[in-house]
Amino acid sequence: MSSRTDLTGRTTRAGDLGQPVLAGIVTAVVGFTSSFAVLLTGLTAVGASPAEASSGLFVCCLTMGVGSVLFSLATRNPVTLAWSTPGAALLAGAAAPDGGYASAVGAFALAGLLYVLTGLFSPLARLVRAIPLALANAMLAGVLLVLCVQPFRALVDEPGAVAPVLMTWLVLLRVARRWAVPGAFAAAVVVIAATGSLSAVDSSAVAPQLTWTTPGFDPATVLAIGVPLYLVTMTSQNIPGAAVLASFGYGAPLRPALFYAGGATVATAGLGGYSINLAAISAALAAGPEAHPDPGRRWLAGVSTGVTHLALGPLAAGVAAVAVAAPPGLVAAVAGVALLGTFGSAAASAMGDADHREAATVTFVVAASGVAAFGVGAAFWSLLAGGLYLLVMGHRAQTRASH
Repeated sequence: MSSRTDLTGRTTRAGDLGQPVLAGIVTAVVGFTSSFAVLLTGLTAVGASPAEASSGLFVCCLTMGVGSVLFSLATRNPVTLAWSTPGAALLAGAAAPDGGYASAVGAFALAGLLYVLTGLFSPLARLVRAIPLALANAMLAGVLLVLCVQPFRALVDEPGAVAPVLMTWLVLLRVARRWAVPGAFAAAVVVIAATGSLSAVDSSAVAPQLTWTTPGFDPATVLAIGVPLYLVTMTSQNIPGAAVLASFGYGAPLRPALFYAGGATVATAGLGGYSINLAAISAALAAGPEAHPDPGRRWLAGVSTGVTHLALGPLAAGVAAVAVAAPPGLVAAVAGVALLGTFGSAAASAMGDADHREAATVTFVVAASGVAAFGVGAAFWSLLAGGLYLLVMGHRAQTRASH
């Protein structure tokens, strides 16, 4: 078998390179196909046009691809970046801002600035960590509930289109869980083709494109979108992502990653780059033993993940065009099943903390209600309601209530 010298200077058999490279490709492809529908749904919900949503998907692939390559090379650890799927779900459950998509873009930029400040100032990082994880997860679960019921509502309205998607997802959950959501997307493409909807796709719309929107600033949108986006991404992505790497024996470059993710988000918010971060769940695919038995070789999976994301980026316009042509409810069905696992984890974490269970319940109910007041959506009010409950009742009252 042939051998070569890798970037660390060690001699490696070609087969040793193939396993982590393949693991990185799988990590990127599974991550992309499992959640791109959530990203497109979220950007569209806050006012993005199909071209603007496509631009957001494209630029997120580029920035997280570059970040994965750079950090994996620099640290020789399998550091992978991803777009914020919980953040996209938050957008999907938000009301369209009064200031239009431009004000949402301003909120994206603010969230990016907060990532940078969190990396710069330890007190801000400690403040984020002081927020009870149960409340953050309850907010996320409440927002996700609205999205997770969509596949089953769509099944009633469009059974012929949605049933094949759900059946494919269910069968693959049993035989190849990792590929369940990508398989559901593939089934959706077959349905779209079978209904003749692809004929409506404009060939010029599938060319890669970046669309700029000048950010606007609206205080209500900052509270409704910017602050919750920052909090849910920190608590559901960046902090768990660092923990996943640590669980496999790797030191996570959390502060540099926050600088990069925040700076990239600020710079690309106008192009739809709403939020990137350390990968959390998908990080295990590149950092775990499946990537390579030798932990010292797994950084190649991180590089491969980044390169694959860069290759997937130009496909964003085509994917978005196909999504626009889909029968009503079909893309929402794919997004809904993609989020079921995240919803289950968030709900279990929120309600599993006995000391904060009642406050988490209040947070969850308010978030799921979709209530909006003064132009500010339910995500912000749910955190405020849960925090107010804790303030009034006190930690001791919570503890007594759990016994």
